[in-house]
Amino acid sequence: MSARPLVLVVSPGDETYRSYCLEQVAAAYDVVLLTGTEPSWERPYIVDHAVVDLYDDTALLAAGRALAARHELAGAVTWDEWHLVPAARLARGLGLPANPVEVMRACRNKATARSLFARHGVPSAASMKAQTLLEAGLATMTIGYPAVIKPTAFAGSIGVIRIDQPEELPAAFAFASGASQSREDTAVLVEEYLDGPEVSVECVTHRGVTTAVAVTRKSLGPAPYFDETGHTVDARDPLLAQVAPVAAAAVKALGITDGVQHVEVRMVDGQPRLIEVNARLGGDMIGHLVRLATGIDLPRAAAALACGHNPDITPSRQQAAGIRMLYPAASGTLTERQINQPFAAHTPWLRQVQWIRKVGDPLLLPPEGDLFTARAGFYIVTGRDTTEVNDRLDTAADEITVTTQVDR
Repeated sequence: MSARPLVLVVSPGDETYRSYCLEQVAAAYDVVLLTGTEPSWERPYIVDHAVVDLYDDTALLAAGRALAARHELAGAVTWDEWHLVPAARLARGLGLPANPVEVMRACRNKATARSLFARHGVPSAASMKAQTLLEAGLATMTIGYPAVIKPTAFAGSIGVIRIDQPEELPAAFAFASGASQSREDTAVLVEEYLDGPEVSVECVTHRGVTTAVAVTRKSLGPAPYFDETGHTVDARDPLLAQVAPVAAAAVKALGITDGVQHVEVRMVDGQPRLIEVNARLGGDMIGHLVRLATGIDLPRAAAALACGHNPDITPSRQQAAGIRMLYPAASGTLTERQINQPFAAHTPWLRQVQWIRKVGDPLLLPPEGDLFTARAGFYIVTGRDTTEVNDRLDTAADEITVTTQVDR
């Protein structure tokens, strides 16, 4: 028998973007897995598993209890946005440490979160909920233009769109409503547009005390959509000290006592305004960038917190790292994807090039598509600071080709 603590992971997520999480947790913990499909890439990192319908709460609890009968579980964790509420419910059902289920529901519902931010004085955006186009139109009369229309309970900037005049509202409402198919809430939000650079604050909360460990600067795709096309993390970023208090206040307003959070913020006239709090590790490899830049292991911290332990968030590096997503210039069929091989072989700061789509696959940009259909891949670089990382991202971009043939 292993002497290491044993943690239950609910939904390992996508191999491309989340395998590093499972790998890093498995370096310190024995892992049992609740997953919707038979494990493949996960097998080297787990000691047991159960395949279950992750969206069936009764089946999830039964499968969790079966694993708990075979193993002495210390905690349960998920980094999957869609399973934050079920994972909290499961952990409570198994008698494991967890935030209250209603707290996770508040994190998943942007309307609830906005009301809590307002109640606790956290600077955020004016926001109104709308079930119909008429309600959305009335909301814009209060909030004004430009405005942002978004699903109440979704993720990945899917269905989020900016409008600048009333004529754009019907199409925008249909766009957001089409993505708003969550079982938790099918309404949309009409929100004040926060004009300024977007960042996220990567936070670790233990027993109600939140520490901001890194700030992630974001690049966005063309308006009116909000697709994230890249991220950079710099261990010495001076913005961290400014955004940390607001991020911590937002986490506290939601009632989160333990866990890792990805807190999205916009800097408006130089001041942080809250977009939302995601009660899990950031996507798009952000946790990996944090480790490359600072040495802090966020997946392992999440596992420690799930087991009721004090996480190690001591920085061991002062570097920078960045990721850029590979999008085509236009929607169509991917006809070419390649990187200059001599450049890749002789460039140590190019840490990873990952293809997601193969030649012959369709790539579909917004508004018809989203991040799941538009990206051909991504690449990651490291450097001494943000300036060097951005220069290297640009240099590498010149050595990578993504070509589509427009479908007729």
